[in-house]
Amino acid sequence: MLDSYVFQNKYLFIAGLVGLLFWILDFFSVMRKGELILPPKYRTQNVFSIMRGILLVLGVISWLLISFALMGPKTPMGKSNVKKEINDIYFVVDVSRSMLAEDFPPNRLEAAKEQIRKFVELSPVDRIGIIMFGDKVFTLIPVTTDLKLVEQSIEQIKIGFLGSGTNIGDALGLALARSETSIAANKSIVLLTDGSANAGLMSPMQAAEKAKELGIKIYTIGIGGDPNAKLPVGRDAYGRKRYQNMPGQSMDFETLRKIAQESGGKDFVASDNDSLNEVLSEINKLERKGLEIKGRIIYKEDYYKYLMAGFFLLVFVESIRRIGYREVA
Repeated sequence: MLDSYVFQNKYLFIAGLVGLLFWILDFFSVMRKGELILPPKYRTQNVFSIMRGILLVLGVISWLLISFALMGPKTPMGKSNVKKEINDIYFVVDVSRSMLAEDFPPNRLEAAKEQIRKFVELSPVDRIGIIMFGDKVFTLIPVTTDLKLVEQSIEQIKIGFLGSGTNIGDALGLALARSETSIAANKSIVLLTDGSANAGLMSPMQAAEKAKELGIKIYTIGIGGDPNAKLPVGRDAYGRKRYQNMPGQSMDFETLRKIAQESGGKDFVASDNDSLNEVLSEINKLERKGLEIKGRIIYKEDYYKYLMAGFFLLVFVESIRRIGYREVA
């Protein structure tokens, strides 16, 4: 029978035995001064001794029950299956020089970073990762639920060290490779770019086909598109910013649409801060799946029945001792 129990703390049994020891010392009056007890005339000495022996046995049993209860016995009832949402989302962010265009205040990149922050705040159950790309691609942070770390990483999204090209295909390929081994039930990639692919070994459509094969959806966001967008190119002799025109037609909306369509995702165009906010809010509401996590064992707590049995038995014994036999402490 004991083999069927799991104990929270077996060593607490000792506390019950200590209580039993003090109770036995009290029962045999070891700690008290001698006193004369005259039983009623109709009660023979033999009957008195037998009854005290029974009370001793019952008292010992009560303390053993209490000691057993202190160990916290419980019975395993089986494993529960908990359904928990675990979703992986990789933000693949364009950090080419064109993202400095100021049609989004203060510029396209800073506007995108701010919206990613808001997205993270709205998705505390998701695992967020960030990949940056220019000519080269770089994993800024693998997927994690550490929101503070994600927020710190967003600050590190900067333009310059990855080159000025737009390597969309390899960036998506890196996100797919990292997502492939994840245990998450739902995996998504959010691509933010303002240009057309002009670098890399893998084409954007090859990446989209691989995403379809892996069941990973790609949501594309074309940032900008304003034909009057201006790109800062330094400052003049008076410290004023100098700009050059950057036609909105440089963005390949058609390819972004095909990437999303092939992978089962959606394509969006964000022309200003408000529309970018709406786009990411919509992505946050898209399909979410739960992952069934097994292994949490459910227990039936049994300590209380032993504790109650021991307590009431001890109360019974003490009542007989102190009322029936008029033993006093």
